[in-house]
Amino acid sequence: MSLMNTTSTPASPHVPFTPALARILATVSVAFVVTQLDVTIVNIALARIGTDLQANVAGLQWIVDAYTLSFAVLMLSAGVLGDRLGARRTFAAGIALFALASLACGLATNATTLVAARALQGIGAAAMLPNSLALLNQACRHDPKLRARAVGLWTAAGAVSIAAGPVIGGLLIAAFGWRSIFLVNLPLCVAGFIATFAWVPGPARSTAASSNATQSPRGLDLPGQCLAVVTLTAFTAAVIEWRPLGLTHPLVAGGFVLALVAGSLFIAVERRVRAPMMPLPLFGNRTFSASVLFGICVNLTYYGVVFVLSLYLQRVRGDTPLQAGLAFLPLTGGFLISNVASGWVVARYGVRVPMIVGALTAALGYGLLHFVNADTSLVGLLVPFLLIPSGMGLAVPAMTTAVLASVEPQRAGTASAILNTARQAGGAVGVATFGALASGAGVAHIVFGVQAATAVSAGLLLIGAVLGCLVHPEPHARHATKTDARTAT
Repeated sequence: MSLMNTTSTPASPHVPFTPALARILATVSVAFVVTQLDVTIVNIALARIGTDLQANVAGLQWIVDAYTLSFAVLMLSAGVLGDRLGARRTFAAGIALFALASLACGLATNATTLVAARALQGIGAAAMLPNSLALLNQACRHDPKLRARAVGLWTAAGAVSIAAGPVIGGLLIAAFGWRSIFLVNLPLCVAGFIATFAWVPGPARSTAASSNATQSPRGLDLPGQCLAVVTLTAFTAAVIEWRPLGLTHPLVAGGFVLALVAGSLFIAVERRVRAPMMPLPLFGNRTFSASVLFGICVNLTYYGVVFVLSLYLQRVRGDTPLQAGLAFLPLTGGFLISNVASGWVVARYGVRVPMIVGALTAALGYGLLHFVNADTSLVGLLVPFLLIPSGMGLAVPAMTTAVLASVEPQRAGTASAILNTARQAGGAVGVATFGALASGAGVAHIVFGVQAATAVSAGLLLIGAVLGCLVHPEPHARHATKTDARTAT
């Protein structure tokens, strides 16, 4: 959807989609693809990793969540660093760190080393994602129509890579083993690093100078950052360990208490600090807060369900990694088709309709998955595997548009970063929660985990549909003076 300024001020001239912009889009999309690919590609390798490195279900959850957690909690600060040090420089540093961490993952000899390397991957991803949007927005010269088109293509690349992760992972594991799912990042990162300095221009000095003349760079909110890390890590650790250790175990109970205390302190700090990493007044906007909660529901359900389904396909059905990866192929097709359709639906009906319809469609898919058992055939999984991505692919671009258009221009970058942070945190909690439901020895535990996870997911997506009703259907019209916004995170 084009976020057009409808006020009486003269519209800025439309910027054409040039080959130079296409090269920049390709560069930042490569980085987005590898960061999103590593969210889901590892799922298909979990059974092999668990066998080779002797990791239980809790250990496998940490292999997934170490990446997602560090990605989530550092994203806001990485956006601030990009503002201070330059988006291109921070973006390139993120690519380099991601490549080194991927190499460490591929060479890991035990689960602890792999978890640590995955956390480093998350740090690199946090540096790349918000600054990739900053570079893309700079290349579009803040033109609303061009930005909408470029961001739509960027979003589609990430969505397809998330869905394609299990398929690509299955192919790589069958040919080269599980370590290849990490090592494949190396040539992609090298290409992206070179392209960053070859194709992406540095900051425009005239624009930077005028901006710096009116405001100083926003500082890092170190107390808020540390409290955010403690809150999410303690909560996720407690959820992961409550099943094997028990809810009354000191580490589990203490983790929940620590998360509650740190979270309360985080809110108190963010209310008082001069430059908060998460400006709480933004949540006073109903469209913004409903859209962020919607994003949490989407990521929590999808990441968590894909985790338990990966265990189900290989440990219950006995599929090989390649067979399990191919079983996820309908997810890729569903995302691709629905992402293309979403732009047309948003342009015609606004953001509310695709969010509601998308949430209900995905909820139906999760509801159908609730009835799987140890004897369910792949044909029985086909319809829900099409419905879930179709609904998500329809809803997510509309949700992103609603967030960006619901705030003032100077806060659009922060709003985008909050949305992405919340979604990644939701994904980490989903893996921790649903993985805990599926933990334990035997097929019955995993089947129960799938059934419970899909029931919870269907309920959360129904809540998402209600949240969609709270979103203003045309935020670009309601906030006409706010839509020429910077989409950089």
